[in-house]
Amino acid sequence: MLPTVVRLIASLLPTAERERLKDLQFADAGHGFDPFGLHPDYVAFGEVITSPLYEKYFRVESSGHEHIPSSGPGVLAANHSGAIPFDSAMIWADVVRNTNPPRVPRPVADHFVPMIPVIGTIFARGGMVGGSRGNARTLLERGELLLIHPEGVPGIAKPFKQRYRLQDWRVGHVELAIRHGAPVIPVAVVGAEEQMPQIGKIPISIAGMPFIPITLTPLPLPVRYHIRYGAPIPVNELWTPSQADDPAVVKEAAALVKKTVQAMLDEGVRTRKGVFA
Repeated sequence: MLPTVVRLIASLLPTAERERLKDLQFADAGHGFDPFGLHPDYVAFGEVITSPLYEKYFRVESSGHEHIPSSGPGVLAANHSGAIPFDSAMIWADVVRNTNPPRVPRPVADHFVPMIPVIGTIFARGGMVGGSRGNARTLLERGELLLIHPEGVPGIAKPFKQRYRLQDWRVGHVELAIRHGAPVIPVAVVGAEEQMPQIGKIPISIAGMPFIPITLTPLPLPVRYHIRYGAPIPVNELWTPSQADDPAVVKEAAALVKKTVQAMLDEGVRTRKGVFA
């Protein structure tokens, strides 16, 4: 039943976009899916589902697409915010729409996301993978594009007063990039911090989620999203694969990426016309 519905909804994509997606970089494992469950029909389905949010609600404005590698491995390292991770969905939709041939960024999710019934499966069909080192290694070795939020859950859990201040920046994204020869593309999302101001949280675990956020609004506000892709940081050229085991090296590389993303955020906040503009 579900695949039929997915195909039906996917057919709603404009003809030109359906034709463009035929060039999707997709590693078929021999049964229509890639080894992690991605399927082109679900990518088209995802475009249709996210389109109202992308075009009409959040009115995503983006730039720097030329910095996204057209092929080969890469790590998109983005800030994370908003109580509910619409930012990941909008980056996913933006990359699919603005790469040619189209590329599907593979969001690396916290362990609890794949366990969410139905939703976890649909996300996997659209490209999401569980956040294990083995998954990331395999994808990079296959020349895929990862989407990683180094802040993790603390990013979307930060209180409103800390908006646009990056939280603890994990180092795994640069360790993987150095080890597997991939550049890191810094990504800054401005707008999501104001979509659902968080004033507290209930420490109750549901479907593996570590808490329930308490927000000022029950639904996201129609903020304007601004997504910026910065010039690739060639951590794979600045350090050798053997240095990926050096804690000092990965700490230095992660600090470089964090500093870059923070500067992009500061600039984005300074130059935007307003939260809803």
